[in-house]
Amino acid sequence: MEKLQLHKIHIPLFPLLLFLLHFFSLQFLSLAAYTPPTKYFINCGSDTNVNAALRNFVGDSNSSDLISTSVSLTGQSSPVKDSNPSPGASLLYQTARIFRHNSAYEFNIEDPGTYFVRLHFFAFSSPSTLTNLSTALFDVSASGFSLLLNFTPENNSNSPILKEFLLTINSRKFKLYFVPRGSSFAFINAIEVFLAPPDLIVDDAQHVSPAGLSNNNYKGVLSKTLQSIYRINVGGPTLTPDNELLWRNWVPDNGYIYNPSAAVDAPIHSGRPNYQGSVTEYTAPDLVYQTAKEMNIINSSSQSNLFNITWSFNVTKSAVHLVRFHFCDIISTSLATLTFNLYIYGNFSKKIDSYEHANQLAEPFYLDFVVDSDESGFMNISIGPRTDSDQINAFLNGLEIKEILTNNSGSVPTVSAPKNNHVSLVVGSVIGGLVLICILAVVLSLVFKSRKPKPAENSDWSPVPVFGGGSSHSRVTEGTVNGSLGANLNLGLKMPFAEIQSVTNNFDKKLLIGKGGFGIVYRGTLRDGKKVAVKRSEPGSNQGLPEFQTEIMILSKIRHRNLVQLIGYCDERSEMILVYEFMEKGTLRDHLYASDKPRLPWKQRLEICIGAARGLQYLHKGSAGGTIHRDVKSTNILLDENLVAKVADFGLSKTGPLDETHVSTVVKGTFGYLDPEYFKTQQLTEKSDVYSFGVVLLEVLCARPPIDPMLQREQVNLAEWAMIRKKKGLLEEIIDPLVKGQIDPNSLRKFIETTEKCLQESGTDRPNMSDVLWDLEYTLQLQQNAMGREPHEDSMTNSSVAFVMPNVQRFPSISMSFERDDTPILMDDSSYVKASEVFSQMRIDDAR
Repeated sequence: MEKLQLHKIHIPLFPLLLFLLHFFSLQFLSLAAYTPPTKYFINCGSDTNVNAALRNFVGDSNSSDLISTSVSLTGQSSPVKDSNPSPGASLLYQTARIFRHNSAYEFNIEDPGTYFVRLHFFAFSSPSTLTNLSTALFDVSASGFSLLLNFTPENNSNSPILKEFLLTINSRKFKLYFVPRGSSFAFINAIEVFLAPPDLIVDDAQHVSPAGLSNNNYKGVLSKTLQSIYRINVGGPTLTPDNELLWRNWVPDNGYIYNPSAAVDAPIHSGRPNYQGSVTEYTAPDLVYQTAKEMNIINSSSQSNLFNITWSFNVTKSAVHLVRFHFCDIISTSLATLTFNLYIYGNFSKKIDSYEHANQLAEPFYLDFVVDSDESGFMNISIGPRTDSDQINAFLNGLEIKEILTNNSGSVPTVSAPKNNHVSLVVGSVIGGLVLICILAVVLSLVFKSRKPKPAENSDWSPVPVFGGGSSHSRVTEGTVNGSLGANLNLGLKMPFAEIQSVTNNFDKKLLIGKGGFGIVYRGTLRDGKKVAVKRSEPGSNQGLPEFQTEIMILSKIRHRNLVQLIGYCDERSEMILVYEFMEKGTLRDHLYASDKPRLPWKQRLEICIGAARGLQYLHKGSAGGTIHRDVKSTNILLDENLVAKVADFGLSKTGPLDETHVSTVVKGTFGYLDPEYFKTQQLTEKSDVYSFGVVLLEVLCARPPIDPMLQREQVNLAEWAMIRKKKGLLEEIIDPLVKGQIDPNSLRKFIETTEKCLQESGTDRPNMSDVLWDLEYTLQLQQNAMGREPHEDSMTNSSVAFVMPNVQRFPSISMSFERDDTPILMDDSSYVKASEVFSQMRIDDAR
């Protein structure tokens, strides 16, 4: 995109001011003009439309209505009806749609923004279909967001269950997935997906720990999924969707107050709240701001321990919550006479002065906090008086608690096409799409026939060529890849050699943190105080130059939380130097075996595997053109000070269109991790990374290297050994003893199932990284919230029976003598060299 040359554009000042005034007035009008949308509201499993609280729920069995609302349904499903509904039960809860396989609703999104997603569940029994919905067990996810994991809709109160989420949707398509667990099924009675008012949720808020610490703001709330846990009308009545503009439920606070005698309901304010600024009737209803709890001054004067008003809420242990406090001073008789304290957990306190946020009585405002919950499973909220206040009192009008979900995987489940037409689909759209595809295919074939085929070495998959070395000139920017290597790089990352010298104190030996055949690794500090790792090859050497250039080319284009960040590089004075972010905790292998670093608990290992899977999934699908890492292993998964996993070492990587079936290339990689199909055919696919990652998963489970020549022959190859243990029914013997007692059997079963799929001999039988990531998220959730075990799920031994290892290919010469730290690498001529002799390997395991 061309940059505007502003100094060459002359716009008269007065028309410009009129334009800006008109523009901003439109923006303000657009904010004020929000009205609750008319879609999407879906009555599932029915061909009848239902009106409920001014919403028209469209029956999803009515294809014409679905077309009109731009909703489609994919996957295998069937409608079911409650044959014996309770008297007075809403029509919305007398039908449901059942999914026995992965299925999805797809919604066309016209306006990006924050959306309400509400899921209605009512578990009725249907004798006609022999279906009891209360036995369902399933997951629900949205496009990139996990909403419900391991969910069963049992409800002893015989009333509907409503799950509400708020999330940001920026794409044109929004998919809602229903994924049955095991042999069970999923169901849904009704769905709401609609745009929330602008600025209903803010992106950052003051961060509070259970210990009362609050040193910074929590940023990025809008990038998370929020699940509504509590919506409390303090001092007021129940509010239902019938009398709420956004169809929310608000419940009284009486069931949550710690000691009811400490508070009284404030007199109801007769006038309408004085809404100002961003606070509107959509923020909270009038009745929330017209009612409040205030201190019971009479009782408090004689019982000081009841002076503060405290509410207690059950919350998820060790989770993060967005807590919103609603205030509206309807108890004071004059301005600026009342200040009081708000307490969270009794440790954090904040002075509340209404007139710092409001200019008049009965003017609503709210305060947001992101609160970390502790291990107690309770969150206590209090208000109390201040001695420096003119008026001794405190009040609260409303409270909302939303859990910030942390299991957003970014991956989506596979939805298979239905075998039977249970749902009327948009046939015309499908036919039209097929016709369009045929036309495009004909056009593309004509275009390609008119072009002269390009030589293979000029494709995007060509390795970066080696350019002349040994001179004092730049060897990166002078070469060409598809025209110019320099054009593919972020040259802003290039660092002068003098700066590198300064960063490392002229390569001070005291800063040396690693050494290998490629040279030396130093710890350094940039001018801004950021710690870095500086990798310097032997000056003047051309060894590893192509890998050096590939690493720069790839890392200069991509950025992801789970990929190691390239800070800079230097290629002058015959130097090859790479500067990375410093990874404080070293490699994943360091924390599994072969070092004196603390061993990781099972939950931490799962979180690291998930982080690495996210990085690889981004490489395959999210980075420009797609990238295959080609050397996935535990020493190339680094950990920062918070044990966040980052994939490193891209010197052997290949970039290009990953929708191609394969890329013919010479075999490179590390023994024990090599894809047997790639080894045999020399045809690389993204599934080669999946195989290598499967070996890493075994490494995590067993805490031993994939190849250990010091062991007996049958135990040398970890994958082979695991298969032998399985055949003997002794799989549990390969698990790291330090974590064996920590693993929930269901979590273990899912982890092993995922590993098995990754290690299939044929690449077509392996999942993609998105599916692997999805499965690992399930595994972690199972570990965190252990299911009630079935009879066959109560032992490690039984878990191992489900693990069917593929026929692992034996590699030649695996029993050759070599040191553990010099695992052989296959080079272009299929000969073996030590890992330390290849620049791209960089021996991160020794360097951290």
